[in-house]
Amino acid sequence: MTLAFNETSPHYSTRKSPVLVLVANLGSTSFKYRLYDMSTEQCLARGAVDRIGQAQSNCVVEIGDWTDEREMPVEDHGVAVSACLQQLTDPEHGVLKDASGVAAIGFKAVHGGRLSGVFQVDNEVLEAMSEMNAAAPAHNPPYIAAMRSMRDKLPGIPLVAAFETDFHRTIPASRREYAIPRKWANEFHIRKYGFHGASHRYIATRSAEVLQRNDARVISCHLGGSSSLTAIDSGKSVLTTMGMTPQTGLPQNNRVGDFDPFAIPLIIERTGMTLDEVLSHLASHGGLLGMSEISGDIRDLEQAADDGNTQAQLALDVFVQEIRRQLGGMLVAMGGADAIVFTGGIGEKGSRIRAAVCEGLEELGIHFDAEANEAVKGESTFHQSGSKVQLWVIPTNEEIIVARQCVDALNQ
Repeated sequence: MTLAFNETSPHYSTRKSPVLVLVANLGSTSFKYRLYDMSTEQCLARGAVDRIGQAQSNCVVEIGDWTDEREMPVEDHGVAVSACLQQLTDPEHGVLKDASGVAAIGFKAVHGGRLSGVFQVDNEVLEAMSEMNAAAPAHNPPYIAAMRSMRDKLPGIPLVAAFETDFHRTIPASRREYAIPRKWANEFHIRKYGFHGASHRYIATRSAEVLQRNDARVISCHLGGSSSLTAIDSGKSVLTTMGMTPQTGLPQNNRVGDFDPFAIPLIIERTGMTLDEVLSHLASHGGLLGMSEISGDIRDLEQAADDGNTQAQLALDVFVQEIRRQLGGMLVAMGGADAIVFTGGIGEKGSRIRAAVCEGLEELGIHFDAEANEAVKGESTFHQSGSKVQLWVIPTNEEIIVARQCVDALNQ
């Protein structure tokens, strides 16, 4: 049964009794988490377990001013959660009496294909995710393995999967369909799904608050190691840059982004690589890393460009031009914008990228303040007073979105 997130729910600060939700962010050998008391939306603790499956793993937790770091063998993600719960129930510094205090563990799940929404994890959810392993090879397999392990080792704690694709369910069909045979689209669930849903949902919510209007047209620019833009009209996603998989859209740090599939046979012919090898290379040695042959990190590329490296400068230029191209399409799709919001690691800290994206757009009503842009810290504006389109930097909070979705799921 779908447990839908109610976007009109009141803030959880009105709740009196604690509702503790652990939000998990998984990698193949890592587990990062935040523990929220959703009666106040306060983050009580955060932690991480690295090198899962190796001889010794590093388990770190921060609770207020107290930090605990332990080395121990952690064989899988289920054991990792047990290890973090040991720290959270520390007799002196812990915030839990025992594991039963956790109401749910929430996952920012990536791709469920035929399932898009908020679900309590069961066999159907795991099967739907497995069907999309080929579309999200870096994301789905570790999440599936971790969910199975946690379900076995922590049977008393509900697991909730909040799929990244869910926020984009409001995109019109004309903007999410590929020009492929209808049979393929219907039978194999091939269409433009969109990702970074938790981040764009947070920007939709927060931008409505700072702009003091629910009908605003906002372009959310989530720029980081993985980047995407989303056009948001009255709080709803109406267009996004990523498509069937997280490999698409803007150039990523090491993933190709949009790419002509008919170039692949030529690459196979000239290199002797297999199809799987080519796809793996595009997913791990493409993007900014592939173009520059230096790094996928914007900071490294900016330093190299300053030192005269033309490949680094080209990678930066391609990244900016792709952002501007997609931005222009979204301005047309919505008939303009009331605000452009930058978020994610690059969006929040990359003043040079923000300036390059916004430069020369005065005819579109976008006037950025170069001095304010350089001075940005935290949530800030950097548009000129006469700018028709407001320019914002808003730090995202994907974890609180997942935690809110978990609370709504528990209340169904």
